[in-house]
Amino acid sequence: MSNPVEEFNSYREKMNTHILADNNTVIKRIFNLDTKAFHEGALDVPTKELLGLVASAVLRCDDCIKYHLEKCHKEGLSRAQIVEALSISTLIGGTIMIPHLRRAYEFLEALEA
Repeated sequence: MSNPVEEFNSYREKMNTHILADNNTVIKRIFNLDTKAFHEGALDVPTKELLGLVASAVLRCDDCIKYHLEKCHKEGLSRAQIVEALSISTLIGGTIMIPHLRRAYEFLEALEA
């Protein structure tokens, strides 16, 4: 049986390598800004990852949802904290969020396995 977490990370790493190999200044700066924005600051990293998860869910970006779910999991956030954040995103995003919520739960379960 395939591992959805490993598949996602492998694909992401492969494609990011291809993208960055073009050495486009704008793309490289956006990647760098994205990385640095989630470093410790006035907000701690787990809070920033929850914010990233909620924003990604409301914007309905499944790749971003998976990315932030894994980061939240690695930061030691509990399932209850993650689910509460997803509940807020569903409230804000509306019922169109439900298919993304299903996929988020599926990926969260793979992370917990």
